[in-house]
Amino acid sequence: MAGTNVLVVEDEKIVSKDIQLSLKKLGYNVVGTADTGEMAIQEALEKRPDIVLMDIMLKGTMNGIDAAIQIREKLNIPVIYLTAYTDGSTLERAKKTEPHGYIIKPFKEVDIHTTIEMAIYKHSKELEVIKERDMLYSLVEGNKEEQGHIFVKSNSRLVKLKVSDIYFVEALKDYVVINTLEKRYTIHSTMKDIEAKLRADKFMRIHRSYIINVDRIAAIEQPNVILENDKKVIPIGGSYKDELSERINLM
Repeated sequence: MAGTNVLVVEDEKIVSKDIQLSLKKLGYNVVGTADTGEMAIQEALEKRPDIVLMDIMLKGTMNGIDAAIQIREKLNIPVIYLTAYTDGSTLERAKKTEPHGYIIKPFKEVDIHTTIEMAIYKHSKELEVIKERDMLYSLVEGNKEEQGHIFVKSNSRLVKLKVSDIYFVEALKDYVVINTLEKRYTIHSTMKDIEAKLRADKFMRIHRSYIINVDRIAAIEQPNVILENDKKVIPIGGSYKDELSERINLM
């Protein structure tokens, strides 16, 4: 909490003053205020706060949701919405911007404190994931000349993994699972990113949820691929059938 810089965006002056007073009592630093969406963006760019408290219903041409979208895109700063409006359509639109919190007016100081602390914590974890992902990708990029190994995170360690040992990669919501014959490594990534990092001459996507090591194919029994040794059966997506036939030199 100490040293956390907050930008307050609220077009009702009395409410804004109350929020600022509460923040200061709680030990936060109010580094700026704004009463329009345009001013909120400008203040965020200039002051670089750690978090933004954003009223959804602002006067003027830009509401708080639109301002929050631009702030997140430009600065990746967590935003907490402040609003007296709880109708379904407003809430649904606000949710799509992925805010780090949502406080309904009137609120108490404990509401502000709890929501800010949770938002700061959540954002710090998100940054850790991004840092780890970027480090992993940089390691993979560093091995492009060799193309023999990649690094995957396992139990807070980066493990060097032979590319040839990978049998298949499977999508799992916001994660992907890299499968070898004996182990599974779950990492925070996307199939698109993983596909771009693996050698195109050795790996191919045969389903929206699966990338396989072509050298590990034991047999094809439509509509499935069977991998050697572990006998894993993987479905072939309809849009990938022709490409797979070309890759295996089907006679």
